[in-house]
Amino acid sequence: MTDRRVPVTLDLSTPAAGRRGKPPRHFADLTPAERVEVVTGLGEKPFRAKQISQHYYGHLTADPAEMTDLPAATRDRLVEAFFPPLLRSTRVMTADGGTTVKTLWRMFDQARVESVLMRYPHRSTLCVSSQAGCGMACPFCATGQLGLTRNLSTAEIVEQVRDAARALDRGEIPGGPGRLTNLVFMGMGEPLANYKAVMGTIRQLVAPVPDGLGMSARNITVSTVGLVPAIKRLSQEGLPLTLALSLHAPDDELRSELVPINTRWSVDETLDAARAYYEVTGRRVSIEYALIRDINDHAWRADLLGKKLNARGHGWVHANPIPLNPTPGSKWTASDPAVEEEFVARLRGHGIPTTIRDTRGSDIDGACGQLAAEEAS
Repeated sequence: MTDRRVPVTLDLSTPAAGRRGKPPRHFADLTPAERVEVVTGLGEKPFRAKQISQHYYGHLTADPAEMTDLPAATRDRLVEAFFPPLLRSTRVMTADGGTTVKTLWRMFDQARVESVLMRYPHRSTLCVSSQAGCGMACPFCATGQLGLTRNLSTAEIVEQVRDAARALDRGEIPGGPGRLTNLVFMGMGEPLANYKAVMGTIRQLVAPVPDGLGMSARNITVSTVGLVPAIKRLSQEGLPLTLALSLHAPDDELRSELVPINTRWSVDETLDAARAYYEVTGRRVSIEYALIRDINDHAWRADLLGKKLNARGHGWVHANPIPLNPTPGSKWTASDPAVEEEFVARLRGHGIPTTIRDTRGSDIDGACGQLAAEEAS
């Protein structure tokens, strides 16, 4: 097997930026004190910052026409200072009777990202992107094959969430007015490689209105291919987030091919970090495993995975096998249903709680990166 080492810069201290430069400064990028500074710098009273925050997080709007409690003479100036346009929807695809909505966004610098909103009877989940492209180079992943363009800013991530929350609140998704309950960082990019912006987003989302969206941290999932130092740091944030580890193979030989970062941190090191996350947070870890036909779906690999998980204790993990959503022209495809069933049965035989992940959106290029790849081609 080829040793494909992936250079990774963990963004643990510096603001999100990229090759194309920083996005414009936005309200969601600023601390409450910085927002007051902007307001007073424009000659307004400090309390205007709280009013604007109520509109943005409470009413989910950045439209000056809807901010009727602000002086008409200053609305446009305040909105211009706080809310530069960051995202523009260029393509929207729907499935499942309109309850699954995939949006392709074009950023200020023409970079493209995707988000997917999925409404269920008792919850609504948004799959959000944290980077334009991805530097992890997983060969079966559409985003991984795009390469990394840049990190997203906190505001660029928050804006994806606010748009989805607003669509639900305004009754634009079938099922009547509702609220966004769940968030998964499983869109484009490796969230823990853009650590500062992702955590800045999460802190705002869980803050109570009007300082944030008031979401539950328990309903937010952060996915990673296994950046061990960042997993350790995440465990110290004091938030009951769910960690999802994209494992895809239980043996180093295969995982180094499917997830090249494995040449930096092995399967055992990655699983040890995931187990430590559970020890600190008490939050059960989700093991994501894309089932790829004749590649990683062998029964003996299910047995090996079960043994490795059990070797680290019981009750700390939940397995999520995922039927691969193949990209056009790719040699990678989903496992045969019978093979999938056997894989799941083997895991359950080891006592591992196992649930096949829902594959909503497969008919609208549901795997993140597919629309962006089409636009780029």
